[in-house]
Amino acid sequence: MNIQPSKKMSLFVPAIFGDLKKHAKLQEQKGTELIDLSLGSPDIAPAENLRQKMSELTALSSSYGYTLTGIQTFNEAVCRYYKRVNNVELDPETEVVQTIGSQEGLVHLPVAFCDPGDIVLTTNPAYVAYDAGIHLAGATPYYMPLTKENQYLPDLKAIPEDIRQKAKLLILNLPGNPVPAMPSIAYFEEVVAFAKKYNIIVLHDAAYSEFYFKGDAPISFLATPGAKEVGLEINSLSKSFSLAGTRIAYIVGNAELVAIMKQLKSNLDFGIFEPIQQVAALALDNAEQVTSVLRETFSVRHKTLMEGLTSIGWEVAPSDGGMFVWAKYPYDIPCIDFAYKAIEQTGVVMVPGTVFGTAGEGYMRLALVQPVEQLQEAVKRLSTIKL
Repeated sequence: MNIQPSKKMSLFVPAIFGDLKKHAKLQEQKGTELIDLSLGSPDIAPAENLRQKMSELTALSSSYGYTLTGIQTFNEAVCRYYKRVNNVELDPETEVVQTIGSQEGLVHLPVAFCDPGDIVLTTNPAYVAYDAGIHLAGATPYYMPLTKENQYLPDLKAIPEDIRQKAKLLILNLPGNPVPAMPSIAYFEEVVAFAKKYNIIVLHDAAYSEFYFKGDAPISFLATPGAKEVGLEINSLSKSFSLAGTRIAYIVGNAELVAIMKQLKSNLDFGIFEPIQQVAALALDNAEQVTSVLRETFSVRHKTLMEGLTSIGWEVAPSDGGMFVWAKYPYDIPCIDFAYKAIEQTGVVMVPGTVFGTAGEGYMRLALVQPVEQLQEAVKRLSTIKL
C-alpha cells in the first residue's frame, strides 16, 4: 500500500523535542546524569486538596457521562477568578468556553476565524502551537520580531500598512514562551486601538499570568478598556496550578467570538471529564493560596538561573515572570548543534531557539522545572563546555 500524507502535512515539521529526548537518553545510557530543562512541564504536584478531590470524584459512578459544553460550576469559577484577580466581569453563559488544554484551543482557534490566505500577525520567536493553528486554517503568518531594543514586545508600528489592512487575527503571549516579556496597560491600550482601527481579532495567551516574581501580577488583556470589543484571552490550569496532565483550559472575552468557538468545539469533542472540571473549579476558587506557593518556588529558581547564566557569560533576556529563561550563549555555533553538544558534554537538556522561529538563532530556552540545586549544577556544567 502506498501511503502518502496530505499536502497540508508538509506544513507540520516534526518537533525537535523528541529527537532531543532520544539523544539525551543515549547519553544517559552511557552514564551521563541528565538535567532536563527542555519541556515546561511542572515538576511540582498539584495541591493535596485538589488531588483528594479528584480521587473522590473519580470514584463516583455518576462522573462518567459526556459533559458537552462544560459544567456551569467551572464556568462560574472562571468568572469569579477573573473578577477577584483581574477585576474583569464575565458572563458564564456567553463569555466562557472550555478547551482541552490551551494547546488544543490555540491550534483550533484560527480555524474558527481565518480563511485560506488570511493574514495572522504572530511573533518571531513564538510558541510552536501558533504556527500549527495558522497552517491548519490555511492562513498566512506575518512575523513580528521580538527584539531587545523593543523590550521583546511586538512593534505594531513596524507592520506595513498593506499587512495591517489584510490581517484578520493578532496573537500575543505576555509573559511569553519562549521570551518572558511583561505587558503594560499602555501597551495593551495600543493593541486595542490598533485592533479597532484595522478590524483585527486579538487573542492573548495568558498561560503564564500567575508566574510573576516582582510587584503586581501581569495585566490581563481583558482588563484593558475596550479589550472585550476586539478580543479573547486564553488561559490554562496546566502551569499555574500544576494540572498539566488534566488538559483543561478556557477562552474568555467577546461573546460573539466565544459563540463561534463554541460552535466549532461542538463539532470536535464532547467535553472534558467532569471530575477534572470540578477540580479545576476548586483550584480557581483557591487560586491565591495555590499559586502563591508555586510563585515562591519558581521565583527562587528564576533568580538562580538568571544570575547563574549571566555569571558564565550568557546574555539573558530581562524578565520578572514566566516559566522560562531565554538566553544567548557565548559561542559561535548554530543553536541546534549547540543543544546536542550541551547534552553530550554536560547532560543539560535545553531547547534551541530556532524551534520557536528564525529570530531564535543563538539562543536557548531553559525551563524552570528543576530544584535550585539542580539549576546551580546545570550552570556549573554549562560553564565547562568546550567547542
